[in-house]
Amino acid sequence: MTGAAQPESMIVIGAGEAGARAAMALRESGFAGRVTILGDEAHRPYERPPLSKAALTDAAEPQAAFILTPDRLDEHGITHLGGRAVTAIDRAAHEVHLADGERLRYDRLLIATGARARKLALPGATPENVLYLRTFEEARALRSRLAPGAHIAIIGGGFIGLELAAAARARDADVTLIELAPRLLARAVPAAIAAIIAARHEAAGVRLRLGTGIERIEAEGERHAILLSTGERIVCDGIIAGIGAVAETGLAERAGLAIDNGIAVDGRLATNDPDIFAAGDCCSFPHPLYGDRRLRLEAWRNAQDHGNAAAKSMLGGSDAYQAVPWFWSDQYDLTLQIAGLADEGRETVTRDLGDGARLDFHLAGDGRLVAASAVGPNGRIARDVRLAEMLIGKRVTPDRASLVDVSVKLKGLLAG
Repeated sequence: MTGAAQPESMIVIGAGEAGARAAMALRESGFAGRVTILGDEAHRPYERPPLSKAALTDAAEPQAAFILTPDRLDEHGITHLGGRAVTAIDRAAHEVHLADGERLRYDRLLIATGARARKLALPGATPENVLYLRTFEEARALRSRLAPGAHIAIIGGGFIGLELAAAARARDADVTLIELAPRLLARAVPAAIAAIIAARHEAAGVRLRLGTGIERIEAEGERHAILLSTGERIVCDGIIAGIGAVAETGLAERAGLAIDNGIAVDGRLATNDPDIFAAGDCCSFPHPLYGDRRLRLEAWRNAQDHGNAAAKSMLGGSDAYQAVPWFWSDQYDLTLQIAGLADEGRETVTRDLGDGARLDFHLAGDGRLVAASAVGPNGRIARDVRLAEMLIGKRVTPDRASLVDVSVKLKGLLAG
């Protein structure tokens, strides 16, 4: 940072994956000043993917999967202030205001506030009768409802809803899943792969109600009743909604930062204030692989990669973020992995990986590989998806026949 004063204090608002990773990356990059992580929750930063998986299904009482132990925080000189909500950002004074009245000064600030669960806007959808999943405490509350023989209604056929359905069946609860769209995972994966996921859920005993709206939710004694647009009435012991997430942008909005489907950042993850950056689920950013299309990604890998990239930019780095988007979901004995953006594809070719696994390659109009979607046992798809991710990053225009032919190694295409 030639000609600029060296920063002495870095503050990270948000104690999730992106914030924790950024704090560590600052130290790993040699920053010797103060690093402070501020989080609403009293817990230290913890992993969120297990909340819809192991935290609900393991026999033992769940424990948060902490990212940073007390020893690791001490070793790297990182201060974590849990349960300390930030109420305002004073850009002129370079200060953040805490709910308890304390003010902390920053030289560079990272907003990594993540997202909150989108709430149902339906008659009768009160906090008392609809549960959501975003935090460890919410996972514990959900777990207590997933009892053998209990009838659980899940609203939403995206990743969270489906993972919750699989977890509920693993605990021998009866499950009805309701989705407004005509198929599962409508915004996330191609129809052919979504059909495989749907069939696996039905084989596990999940009752799917697709292309179905909800009129209202009513009390049914000590139970709940969901009235569908078809006229069907579903009586259940618990309702869980997984209908997406909303970026946490309140602090940024009040501070006058630009908003565009999240906190708007440039390729360096910098906001319209040069000393404030944003990372993870709360921000949208231009992606050079897709013509600088502005994306907001709710994914564990993106949060990690954003944390690393933001730390470098906070220290004066000029590199644009261009990691290939990557998502995954575990449901029963199947793993779903997606690299890139499938909706950027205009043509799809399929490679049969055997053992019930398939890999779909999505090609743009000019033949460039822009995404890959795979489903099957994890051991059958992980390596090929990783190679596909590398091909996407290299902007390869592969021969279609080579993508289909399993005798042609993807690693060879990468070398070529």
